[in-house]
Amino acid sequence: MNKSMVPGKNPVALIAGPTASGKSALAVRLAEAADGVVINADASQVYADLRILSARPDDAETARAPHRLFGHLDAAFACSAAGWAADATGEIEAAWAGERLPILVGGTGLYLRTLLDGIAPVPEIDPAVRAEVRAMPVAAAADALRREDPEAAARLNPSDTTRIARALEVVRATGRTLAGWQERREGGIADRIAIAPLILLPPRDWLYERCDRRFAAMLEEGAVDEVEALLARGLDPALPAMRAIGVGEISDWLAGRIDRATMIERAQAATRQYAKRQYTWFRNQPPGDWRRLKTQLNDNLIDQIVIKLRQTVLTA
Repeated sequence: MNKSMVPGKNPVALIAGPTASGKSALAVRLAEAADGVVINADASQVYADLRILSARPDDAETARAPHRLFGHLDAAFACSAAGWAADATGEIEAAWAGERLPILVGGTGLYLRTLLDGIAPVPEIDPAVRAEVRAMPVAAAADALRREDPEAAARLNPSDTTRIARALEVVRATGRTLAGWQERREGGIADRIAIAPLILLPPRDWLYERCDRRFAAMLEEGAVDEVEALLARGLDPALPAMRAIGVGEISDWLAGRIDRATMIERAQAATRQYAKRQYTWFRNQPPGDWRRLKTQLNDNLIDQIVIKLRQTVLTA
């Protein structure tokens, strides 16, 4: 590995972007060319129970290069950004120890931000405070937040139940705003790595068509059986794995609440909406000097990208 990209820092490649943008194929090709280890940065692909619905790399892909943090957690576990970041840091260090290139690949911006920039050291919230806040109607919580943390209230959508509740419970439990805590992020690795990033932002029409085709393929590959197995476990429906795109829609169809065509339409729409949110995040949130690729991938382009990334992170 090239230890001279940035003196004293080891390289990490990062391939990020919305779902169905071609990240996995590119990461595998780079791993083959640069003796790399592919490290998952997708919140759904961590779950063993979501092999199909999370579009996890298949056996043929994982046979071509080492893959880490894919399907390593049970669906009964709620993976957090901090927990994933700790696991990813360990895998990055293990790759370096083995003289391999760590290649982060995924579309969960919160995970990547937590890994690179660290996490705010917010104390544990008093359960009584949390229960009180979470029981409030969203309009009442939004009104309370405007009084107690007007900056957060101005920043958040009034209908964003989760973020409003989080901001309100933090200020009530700690006497300090969430933004105040976030000024003191801890644990990020950005200052000790040399990152080679690439953000995939292909044309949206091409991306959305791939999303639609992929969900149709998931149904052919056994997505219904996957959901039936999850439902049979009687897991808490609030768990992240149970809220993954496709699980709720297929569950509704299996229960007879909607027909098959409606199930497909809703799941495809949810996937496109998710891809749109990811697209917006990756277009605006990462540093401005990170390369954004706005062309749809094909084999020739993948080869060109791999050559450039390899030249960036490896010696000739």
